[in-house]
Amino acid sequence: MVSVLAKVIRVRYERGVLKPLEPVDLQEGEEVRVEVVESVRNKLKDLIGVLGESNDEELKRYLEGAWQA
Repeated sequence: MVSVLAKVIRVRYERGVLKPLEPVDLQEGEEVRVEVVESVRNKLKDLIGVLGESNDEELKRYLEGAWQA
């Protein structure tokens, strides 16, 4: 069994490459597993209006509800 250490870091996606926003302790060529978590706001913006008219106030209410869940 392989031990797994997990650390969450923020990255920025630029020109097809994920760039760490903080130092990482990795060797050149080392492979890691990356989990991409989408912004709730971006996902809701994609869905707003699907079931009818909506506005920024409605988006704000959905976002507040999502963070409380």
